[in-house]
Amino acid sequence: MKKNLGLLLLLIAACIVTYCINDRFFAAVNIENLLRRTALFSLISIGAAFVITSGGIDLSIGSMVCLVGTLLPWLTTTNGWAWPTATVFLLAVAGLLGAFHGLLITKLKLQPFIVTLCGLLLYRGVTRGLTGDQTQGFGLEFEGLRSVALTKITLGGLSPIGIPSVVFIALSAALIASFALNRMRFGLYLRALGRNEVAARYSGINTDSIKVVAYVLCAVLAGVSGMLFILDVNSAQPSDFGNFYELYAIAAAVLGGCSLRGGEVSISGVIIGAALMQVLRNAIVLVDIPTQLEFAIIGGVILLGVGTEEIVRKATRRMTATS
Repeated sequence: MKKNLGLLLLLIAACIVTYCINDRFFAAVNIENLLRRTALFSLISIGAAFVITSGGIDLSIGSMVCLVGTLLPWLTTTNGWAWPTATVFLLAVAGLLGAFHGLLITKLKLQPFIVTLCGLLLYRGVTRGLTGDQTQGFGLEFEGLRSVALTKITLGGLSPIGIPSVVFIALSAALIASFALNRMRFGLYLRALGRNEVAARYSGINTDSIKVVAYVLCAVLAGVSGMLFILDVNSAQPSDFGNFYELYAIAAAVLGGCSLRGGEVSISGVIIGAALMQVLRNAIVLVDIPTQLEFAIIGGVILLGVGTEEIVRKATRRMTATS
């Protein structure tokens, strides 16, 4: 809770500093865009949190976003599939690929880094091959389907801005994830697995099944995000759609309280972490910082945040040990 409060204060400070430099930050259109992007990246960050809590890592998130997001318009507009059929099919594919990751890791004892790195390369390559590396989009079709991502809700005039519908989708996913992690045995077992897999196994936990489920959830959430991303932007180039999204997801999860050692997770922290990442990206644009420096600045902030957390943690342990 203390870490979440500190991260929230950092988010508020970033918003205030950006506004002081450029007052367009709090313009309605900018806030709506920030809310939408935060919601979309929160979904993949929640998926990453499941895997990281288990003590693993998933580097294929961005390519999964590309695979599902790009193939949705390819199946519906180019190949004439009905959108419900295409949606169910692609989410099933994402879930099966997530299970495939988990089985390779648990049964063949391959390292998560290697398995998901191969997925990163494989899924984007397959997508580029199937689509002929051509831009895919809905054009003027499927306006009803696209409204899932584009609709704005005004809350009966109580809000001065329209809240994007994807915000409610992300909040629903966050509530379900939080309930699963804090109120269900799955969450208890997942934390135990991340803290000490051997001890968890000897205590009777089916660690292999828990690990597979974590990768399935991560892949499915990446698939859902991919669909919402493509519905939002309407078109995508397979060569770069979803590039580096896995890094944003992992960074948001780690900033939000997930330990890369496993066993620790805070869904509320993950959401705040995702929001901070998007505010930083937005600030770079509004403050007229060269976009070439985007990754350098975000990387520096992440390093500073994680490094400060580790220093504070060690200092706290020393104080506890000496008292």
